[in-house]
Amino acid sequence: MKYTWWLVQIIMTLLSGLFLVFGIDLMTGSYSLNDPFSFIMTFFAASFVILISLTLFISFPIKMIRVYRQIKHQDNNKEQPS
Repeated sequence: MKYTWWLVQIIMTLLSGLFLVFGIDLMTGSYSLNDPFSFIMTFFAASFVILISLTLFISFPIKMIRVYRQIKHQDNNKEQPS
């Protein structure tokens, strides 16, 4: 497995974590709005950003763990004589 794939996965995990923090900040900022319509729109937009970024923040490490286990399993099969 190329090292660039691992680097891209780590960067995407960090980027999704950044958007998660942005979504939380956006949600807390929506409570300071005085207009009810703006509050509802900002609140639901922040919820959507949090939902997507949290899903990606969980899925990238799961993908990396699955690939690591598969590589480790292939290495163990090569070392054991048949």
